[in-house]
Amino acid sequence: MKIITIITARGGSKGIPSKNIIDFCGKPLIAWSILQARESQLVDEVFVTSDSKEILSVAEKYGATPIKRPLDLSTDTATSEAALLHALNSIAYSPDLLVFLQATSPLRDSKDIDAAINTLLKQNADSLFSAALLDDFCVWTKTDKDLHGLTFDPWNRGRRQDREPLLLENGSIYVFKPSILRENNNRLGGQITWYEMPYWKSHEIDSLNDLDLCTYYFRKHLLNIPRLKINALDLIVYDFDGVMTDNRVLVQQDGTEAVMVNRADGLGVSIIKQLGIPQLILSTEKNPVVLARAKKLNLELIQSCDNKRQALIIYCQEHNYNLEFVAYLGNDINDLEAMRIVGYPIAPADAHAEIKRIAKIVTSATGGYGVIKEFAEQILNEQDD
Repeated sequence: MKIITIITARGGSKGIPSKNIIDFCGKPLIAWSILQARESQLVDEVFVTSDSKEILSVAEKYGATPIKRPLDLSTDTATSEAALLHALNSIAYSPDLLVFLQATSPLRDSKDIDAAINTLLKQNADSLFSAALLDDFCVWTKTDKDLHGLTFDPWNRGRRQDREPLLLENGSIYVFKPSILRENNNRLGGQITWYEMPYWKSHEIDSLNDLDLCTYYFRKHLLNIPRLKINALDLIVYDFDGVMTDNRVLVQQDGTEAVMVNRADGLGVSIIKQLGIPQLILSTEKNPVVLARAKKLNLELIQSCDNKRQALIIYCQEHNYNLEFVAYLGNDINDLEAMRIVGYPIAPADAHAEIKRIAKIVTSATGGYGVIKEFAEQILNEQDD
C-alpha cells in the first residue's frame, strides 16, 4: 500500500506574516509537520504544496517534495480541497491513501499519524478526521431576541456524566482515499470515522496568542529535549547579564557599577569543570565587573562583542568545536542569532519570549538565581540515568 502525506501552506497570512515558516520551538513551523510525517512508520513520501518559493525551499530542506501551487489556488477564497487535488494530480503515481496535515496544527506526533491510518484501515473506512472528545462543554447560541442552550438544556442541566459527548474536528489529521477527494471534492466522504486526540492537541496557530499557547504545549509534551551527555558537549557558553546576574546594575556615587551574582552559579561552574567541559563567557559589555567575575571563576571571556554569532563561529573554528555540540545559556535578543546556530540553546525562566521560543531547555531558575547550578545538576542527573 502506498501512503503519502500532503501539507498545504500558502505564502500569504494576515494574522501572522509568513506564518507557515515562522520560528516555532527552534524550527520553521511547517518543518514540524514534515518531520512528523517523515517519522511515521506508514507514510512513504511527504509533499508540500505552496505558492511561496520560500516555503517550498524550507519544505525541501526538511525532506519534503515541493509542489508549486498556481496563484488562482492560493487566494483567500481557494479551498484546501482544490490545492490537494492539484497536488494529487501533480504526483507521478496514484497513492492508495492520502494523509492531509495542516502546518498550523503542530500539536501531534508521528504516532498520531500512524494511529489515525490504522484506525481507518481497521474500520475499513473511506475517510477519517482527528477529533477531541467534548464531554462537558455548555455551549449557548444567540438569536436576535434570546439565548438558547445549544449543547445542553440550561433548565435541566443534569450531571456531566449523563450528557452526550460531542466530537470536535480539530483539523490536525485527515486520512482518506484519493477517490473520495476526486468524486466528492471533499476530504471526507463515504464511510467516515474518527481518531481521538486529547483536547490540548486541538489548538492551532492563527494568532500570536495561539503561538504562545501551542509553544507551551509543544515544549511540555512533544519537544524532544536532547540528553546532555558529557561526551555530547564540546563547549558551554554563558551570556553574563541576565544569566549570571538578574540583569540589574547598582550605580554608585562615583559612577562605578556593581552587580549581584549567585554563589550557586559558581558551584555550577565548578561542577562542570570537574566534568571536563570547556566554558566561555560571551558578553556584549566591556565592563570591569564581567572581567572580575571571569577571573574569579577562571573562565575564558570574550567581551565587547557586537556580533555574538560571528564571534562564536570563529571561536569554535579555532578550537575545533562542533556547533551542534555547543550549549548556549542566553536571555536576551542579542543572544538570539548565536543561540539559533548551536545544538543546545538554553534559556532562564525570565528570558525574552523570543529566546524561550527557540530554547530546547528553559530552566526553572531566573537569571542570577542559580541558572548555571540548575543546568549543571541536570547534566549530572543525565549521567546517572
